[in-house]
Order: sequence, then structure tokens, then C-alpha cells
Amino acid sequence: MGTDLQIAAGKVSSVNPATGEVLRELECAGETEVRAAVARARAAQAAWAEIGVRRRIAVLREFQHRLHEKKSEIAEAIAREAGKPVAEALTTEVLVVLDAARFLIENAYRLLRDESVPHGNLAVKLKSGRLLREPYGVVGIISPWNYPFSIPATEALAALVAGNAVVLKPSELTSLVALELESLLHAAGVPHDIFQVVVGDGATGAALIHSRGETGIDKLVFTGSVVTGKRIAAAAAERLLPVVLELGGKDPIIVLDDADVDAASSAALWGAFVNAGQTCLSVERCYVNRSLYEAFLKACAEKTKKLRVGHGLDRETDVGPMIHERQLRIVEAHVQDAVARGARVLAGGCRLPELGKNFYKPTVLADVTHEMRIMREETFGPVLPVMAFDSDEEAVRLANDSEYGLAASVWTRNRQRGERLARRIHAGTVMVNDVVSCFGISEAPHGGVKSSGIGRAHGRFGLEEMVRLKYLDSDRMPGMKKVWWYGYGASFARQMEGFIDFQFARGLAERLRGALRAVGAATRKKL
Repeated sequence: MGTDLQIAAGKVSSVNPATGEVLRELECAGETEVRAAVARARAAQAAWAEIGVRRRIAVLREFQHRLHEKKSEIAEAIAREAGKPVAEALTTEVLVVLDAARFLIENAYRLLRDESVPHGNLAVKLKSGRLLREPYGVVGIISPWNYPFSIPATEALAALVAGNAVVLKPSELTSLVALELESLLHAAGVPHDIFQVVVGDGATGAALIHSRGETGIDKLVFTGSVVTGKRIAAAAAERLLPVVLELGGKDPIIVLDDADVDAASSAALWGAFVNAGQTCLSVERCYVNRSLYEAFLKACAEKTKKLRVGHGLDRETDVGPMIHERQLRIVEAHVQDAVARGARVLAGGCRLPELGKNFYKPTVLADVTHEMRIMREETFGPVLPVMAFDSDEEAVRLANDSEYGLAASVWTRNRQRGERLARRIHAGTVMVNDVVSCFGISEAPHGGVKSSGIGRAHGRFGLEEMVRLKYLDSDRMPGMKKVWWYGYGASFARQMEGFIDFQFARGLAERLRGALRAVGAATRKKL
């Protein structure tokens, strides 16, 4: 993936994107190694599931403690390999994982235990029903380079506490961070075969997806591009492998006519430039009511010019490098296309070669349109394109005019107005007066609609993705023959017609149910 990635003779090299320094060379896991890892995970998984949720929660609590102790060390490792500032590594990666662990420690037992299913049908009142949540077995995770710690860790913690084994294939650009996660989990008490990292390139990921039988995974969680996600979905469909796909976004921000320009402009810049714009939840389209347009542009341009661009390990840095030059060239192409079609560059718009080959100035573009690539394709770089609108109706139409639907935000002083608009926007998450931070809310589901993917991570729904639902039906009178068994005949058909009328005929059904409830209450009172 790009010029900063070195692949030779079955090896990948981890490279610091700020300096070009080769941090470490690693062997790629081939098909044989991947299958062996999955086989080991499968052999160990039953015992891990057998220890029970409470003991697995205790392991998560120890992991949380160890991560807290090593927070600065982990943040610096992320900054070295992914390029982002240490402050961002702490807030958007380490803090997110600590809180995800907190959520699971507090809620996993309640959310995973058996759940009673009441029966409303009179025909099955003599049955008891329960929902059981059982681990899939071996969950494969393919994680990206932009959040190399928080994305795989939050997914892995949910899978592990549910009783699964995990085989993680990290991006070849950020393998060292994944190995740090593996070390922390093992030190906390996760057995070595229950969480394994397989390092490698695309062929390693393909081997994980295509593995079958005893050496095959039972579910796949993938975060990456739409193109790759579609290929994975097609491959998974061949054997009905369940998948969760988070495939990026083109997130809009809508600034209404009553918004606070100072707050909204600061939010738009952070949302567009955090992690050098390499965030699935990045603000990639900005729509501003025409009455605030010029004031908003002025504020954005002035604030952008004050940002400090530099190496992630420099504690004064606001915006770090991009991960590799190939991604930077996409950003350049989008900006050049926009300018050629009439957009104005108010800040940035060029490389910073004096810092290194992967640095690009945070950029603000005015007068963009939907005919420009920068408003239609995922840019994934430090660019804020701004467009004016005249009405709330137009703003919603523009926000929904995208193949993506991961997240969006609405800015207004009137929260009720913002929430009304939010309901009309096609996205997995819509924030009112905030951007990006929904990823850090452990209770909130993360995922999108349309080309942004399928399934959810985080919170209750992310945990539900890690279990199979089983319905357990138990009859309270096993010796009694059921009236719906064979022996139909005309008389039985008439009886069934009457029974259906008894339950569902309008008016009669409600009166009969009320009478039955009254009888039941009286009976309980006597008892």
C-alpha cells in the first residue's frame, strides 16, 4: 500500500511516516501460518468460553489496569508508527480503549446472560422460552492503519468477553501497534492461542478470509475501503461467513443560520484535520447557511493558519504527517480538481517538503460544488471543503447526496431543530453540535448505511455482533399431546377457526383477554 510500505521476500517493514525511518522488519504470515493460527484458536476456544463471563471480565479489568499504566508508552508507539500527535493517540486511541473496557466490565454479564422470552400466544402459554447468547468460535479481525490500536482493541475486547477466540490481521503499515495490543492482552491473562496477531500484507488477509473448516474463522470484522469491503463480502458470501464491514465515509457537517460560528468553525476544522484527516468519521463535506458563509470561511482560514504541523512525537504538534505518499497524492488530486472547477484555496493547498514527503498543509476550500471529486469521493486527508446553502431543505438534500452514510453533524443553537433535521439525514450516527466524538462513546453503536458498511461495533449492538442467538424452547407439560398435531379433520379445522377468532377477532378478543386477566388476578389473590 504505497511508497512508504516495503514488501520483499515475504516481509513487511514498519516505517515512521514522519521520518521514513524503518522501525522493524517483520515476516509475513502465509496461508499455512494463518490456517495454523486459526486451528490453534479453535482448539483453545471452548475452554475460554467455559470459564464464564465473570472470569473473562476479570481479565478485561486487568487489561484495563495494565493499559492505564502504559498509556504514554502505547501513545508514543502509535505516534511513531501511524504519525499522529501523541495527544491524539491518547484521546482517540488509548482513552477510547480504556472506556470500551469499562463498558464491557460494567455491562457484559447483564447483556450476555440468558434472557426470558414471554409468550403472548395462548397456544404456547404452557411453554417457557429463553434467548441464549453463544460465542461464534473464532472471530477474524482485519484492522486499518488509521486507528491501529482503538479499532482492533474495541472489537477484540467485545469478541473476547463473549467467549470467542480472535485472530487479528492488522494493516501491514501498523503491525507493531497490533503486537503491543497482543502483549498487553497476554499479560492480562488472555491465553496466547485465544488472541493471536498474524502479520502480513493483503495475501495474509485473504488467507484469513478464505480459510475453511477447522482452520476457518466463524465471523469476520473488517474496517477499510469500500472496494476491498465489497470483495470481502463477495468472498464471505461463498460460504455464508457472517461479516461486519465498516467501509468509511464522506461525513457532512451542516451549519444552520442560527449556529455559533466560532464553535462550529473550530469543530469543523478539528473534524476535518484530526489524524491529518485520515479518519472514517472525518468532516469531508461542510455545508454552511449563506447568511453565515463568509464569516465561517474567514474563521476557518484564520484558525487553520495557526495550526502547528509536525512530527507526532513533538508534543507541540497539532497535525501530523499522512501515513504514506500514495494517500497524499489522492488528496492533491482532489484539491487540484476542485481548483480547476472553480474552488478557492483559503488556506494550505500544498505539500510541506521541508518537514518530509508525507506532510500536507491543512487546507480550506471555498465555493466547492458536488461536481467536484472532493465532494463525492473519500479524500481521507486534511482538507475542509465548504459550500453554501439557502434552506434547511437544501442542506438535507446535499447531505444525503452521497453513496456514503457513516455519520453527520448539525450545528444550531436550537437543539430541537437540530434533532428534527438529524432524523432526516441518512447516516448511522448524527451528532447535534459535535463531530467525530461519537466513536469515543462506548455505549453508542458505530457503523453506517449505504456504502459505509453493514453491522455495528461498540456498545450493546457491537457485543451482539460477537454472539449467535439461540432460542431455547421448553414445554412445561411434556406428556401432553399438542392439539395441532395430526388428527386434523373437519371438526379440528372448525375448532381452529374458533380459536383464532377467540384470540384475534376485533372487540371480542380484547374483552376475552380482559376477562382472562381478571380471572388470573383473582386466582393469584386466592393463592
